[in-house]
Amino acid sequence: MFTPKKKQSELDRKTPKREPKKTVRKEVKKDKPKEQRRKPYDLKYLGGWLMSKMAFGGAARLRSNADKVNKLNVFPVPDGDTGDNVRMTIESGLAALESLDTDNLAEVMRAFSHGMLLGARGNSGVILSQLFDGIAKGFEGADQADPETLGRALEMGVQQAYTSVMTPTEGTILTVAREAVEYAVKSITPQSTIRSFFADLVGEMHESLERTPETLAVLKEAGVVDSGGAGLLYIMEGFNQVLNGEDIPEEDAPATEPAPKKQIDVTSFGPDSVMEYGYCTELMIQLMRDRCDPENFDVGPLKEFLATVGDSIVCFKTGTIVKLHVHTFTPEKVFEYCRAFGEFVAVKVENMSVQHTETTVEEPREEPPAEKKQYGVVAVVNGPGVDELYRQLGADETIFGGQTQNPSTNDFLDAFRRINAEHIFVFPNNGNILMAAQQAANFYEDAAVHVIPSKDVGTGYVALSSADFSGSDPDGIVEQMKDAMQNVASGFVSTAVRSVEMNGVRLKKGDAIGIIDKKIVLADPDKGCAAYRLGVKLLDKYGKSMLTVIAGKDTTEEEKEILRQCIEENCPGAEIYFIDGGQEIYPYIFVAE
Repeated sequence: MFTPKKKQSELDRKTPKREPKKTVRKEVKKDKPKEQRRKPYDLKYLGGWLMSKMAFGGAARLRSNADKVNKLNVFPVPDGDTGDNVRMTIESGLAALESLDTDNLAEVMRAFSHGMLLGARGNSGVILSQLFDGIAKGFEGADQADPETLGRALEMGVQQAYTSVMTPTEGTILTVAREAVEYAVKSITPQSTIRSFFADLVGEMHESLERTPETLAVLKEAGVVDSGGAGLLYIMEGFNQVLNGEDIPEEDAPATEPAPKKQIDVTSFGPDSVMEYGYCTELMIQLMRDRCDPENFDVGPLKEFLATVGDSIVCFKTGTIVKLHVHTFTPEKVFEYCRAFGEFVAVKVENMSVQHTETTVEEPREEPPAEKKQYGVVAVVNGPGVDELYRQLGADETIFGGQTQNPSTNDFLDAFRRINAEHIFVFPNNGNILMAAQQAANFYEDAAVHVIPSKDVGTGYVALSSADFSGSDPDGIVEQMKDAMQNVASGFVSTAVRSVEMNGVRLKKGDAIGIIDKKIVLADPDKGCAAYRLGVKLLDKYGKSMLTVIAGKDTTEEEKEILRQCIEENCPGAEIYFIDGGQEIYPYIFVAE
């Protein structure tokens, strides 16, 4: 775990600055490409090939250390996910590079940053995607970059990252990026190379990260450094290792739980079966410049063709990527037609006559309604009970997410497309999902998207319950929901994963802890006692009379009844309602009104 400077640091390896050039051994064959003969890459110019290799190296370095970043959680509860969010964000950028075959730096960075924008998860992931999008803009029109051009591009990236946050907070990933770039740019001399630039950048980034607890008090209290900044440092260390000609081993990367796979019932389709339903065919196509104009590609003719070979059509373009879904008896015709425009990034074909089973519930595919309606609702939910609750309240689309499962920008965009409404109201229901929802809202052009700043499922529940969608003024509906959230106090019960003292409360690992307004207010060895004390505190301190308790997946009926009795005894007259939310991490979520 990262710790402030006064404690032992796990990032004790400082990146050396301005190392002398290594001489090339005489036994290297002259017929090898110049770039292969020169390791480390002490180059005056950065090209697309090398940038792509550095991107893969940065992702590998982060992937091996994502769990360390996850544990840099200010609150000592098991919901740390920054490492995973940043990892999945950069890996979305790598996916965009897979089909790219160019040494043009601008093209590589454009594809890389666009993939990151769509795959951005969590606030740190969104900021990272904005940082690289700004860098890509700084490289626009450049086949390659010298240290000065590289420095200017990074400065543009930092500026865009700051402007992407409504209220930038120092002591975070923003500070780490800014201070490192400022130092590296100031250190440029006529003798500078790409390698010396990154040595300066990473060296100062390490120092800046270690200073974050002195800038942000909550980090110092928790005894950690900023997790987003740590993720960025690991990425840049990977960049630097590639430039130094070092291998980046991944054998120490923590094992991850494989995603549940669909089980195919092969007995449901035999040699005498009749093909009744055709194939569910989904493609992701990278438009290629030698076959079409990717930026101005019109999906209209493609939709018209799909209508001649199938139905249940969904087809749209994001940047230079086209995604399509069609039910057809002849998927090979779809492949042949689409190859005229580009190459496949992803392909999925399933026989719809074959039965599939899986260990998790898959969201049903709903085609957009034929006619646009006035209002639609998208909500992020984190349990089957919460999902049912929001759908009963009128949510058209729900996205499963929350802590440790943050949805991406593209997840929101897909939900928006399925609704087909003039105005879409979005409930992120988590402060760490808010920026991804806002980024998707900025990208989406087929509707006016209104992001309701709901920080948890409780406040979102109250806001959606208060909405009157019969009116014709969407801005008025937004204000109505925001006003309703002002009168809500939310609380959470979770489990401490480390011993620490925060906000005057001494915690022991394994204690149940109560959280109100981003502050730990109590700790108790017993989960039931912690929940009871937190419920009473919410009703008494905030002068509320109604308490909705959203129970987690492992909470028993007996535990709920005991909790009800204890709160009613201490708060006579209070109305208490229970909802079986089924959420993880938080066995109890309280909503006091």
